[in-house]
Amino acid sequence: MKQLLHLLSYPLSVIYYLAFGSVLAIFHPIQWFCFNVFGYQAHKKSVDYMNFFTVGALRILGTRFDFSVPNNIPKNVPFIIVTNHQSMYDIPPIIWSLRRFHPKFVSKKELGKGIPSVSFNLRHGGSVLIDRKNPEQALSKMIEFANYLEKNNRSGVIFPEGTRSRTGEPKTFHRKGLQTLIQHIPTGYVLPISINNSWKLQRYGMFPIPLGVHLKFTVHPFIKISDYSSEVIIDTLETQIKSAIKQ
Repeated sequence: MKQLLHLLSYPLSVIYYLAFGSVLAIFHPIQWFCFNVFGYQAHKKSVDYMNFFTVGALRILGTRFDFSVPNNIPKNVPFIIVTNHQSMYDIPPIIWSLRRFHPKFVSKKELGKGIPSVSFNLRHGGSVLIDRKNPEQALSKMIEFANYLEKNNRSGVIFPEGTRSRTGEPKTFHRKGLQTLIQHIPTGYVLPISINNSWKLQRYGMFPIPLGVHLKFTVHPFIKISDYSSEVIIDTLETQIKSAIKQ
């Protein structure tokens, strides 16, 4: 049975990439039009639905998703969403499932060009592009990003491991960027999330994509920033997130 599923993953991966590429190609001009003609809210809606269809394309591969968002999460406040990072497939479910919190991303600057739809959204949707080889630029950009989130009551998503785990095993958190956000969003909250199994979608690299992978997103209780020091918050986040990652 495993051999049959592996063989089937080849043609289905081709179909998936055709669907995924079509979503990016179709939504690139839609994003441009929404952003330039109607502004932020329309552009955000276009990004939401782009990720809805991106998640839908993964279902071609039999991919399943568990992502339950508690109803008690405060509204109209800035959030820092902190999660482990296993693959590029972490991102579309976060954008779609947490769309009411307006998630923006801390991303490396290289992703700001060359990828239809994705690069446009990173440049114009409120995310921050940092140069990881230039700490001074990165710090300045993170402070600007924190001020943007604080002013507009939006959410910033950060992967403090820095790079994705290719085996699902959690990595040590890099604290500087996360600490900068916490210190510059005094009225905000932090929402920890543990991601399981998305690394399996890239078990063989970009091709083929395995069938029937079950992605699980565990949303932990939120933390009010003003209640604790940044050191205590980061220690708590790292413990919570890693405790729910299963190998």
